[in-house]
Amino acid sequence: MFIILAVFIMLSSFATVMTKSIVRAATYLLFVLLGTAGLYFLMGFTFLGSVQVMVYAGGIIVLYVFSILLTEGAKDETFKRKMKDASWGLVLSLIGFIAFVSVVLTYQFRSLVLTAPIEGGEELTTIESIGRHMLSTDAGGYLLPFEAVSVLLLACIVGALVIARKR
Repeated sequence: MFIILAVFIMLSSFATVMTKSIVRAATYLLFVLLGTAGLYFLMGFTFLGSVQVMVYAGGIIVLYVFSILLTEGAKDETFKRKMKDASWGLVLSLIGFIAFVSVVLTYQFRSLVLTAPIEGGEELTTIESIGRHMLSTDAGGYLLPFEAVSVLLLACIVGALVIARKR
């Protein structure tokens, strides 16, 4: 099942980047996000998989398609790619890949414990421990990024309303 999902995600990702229609690109992106949720479910992370489906595959794609349709992106206008543009994309992709590999190879990743103790000395990751860690303001808390994402989504909604009001 992992191989099927991985191939599905890779093909959908490739189709997202290579299509000339912006509406189709948003649809292929939806397939990528659903495939990622499938991987989460396959690993047993049901909470993460359901959040992936509800937030990203549901809400974000709806916002993308809404903004595309409001900005006249539904006309499916195609454009010709020039070799100069493609070469810049390749160069920037290689720079990003080299930066990613250098960070992975040089950074000492530490394990982050999101567990709650249970009987027998074992620890279990619970939704409560994830929620406490996500909304804590401690050094390892994620409250600031969580709020930053909510402000970003609010800005997308306000921008869509402003565009819709101009019509």
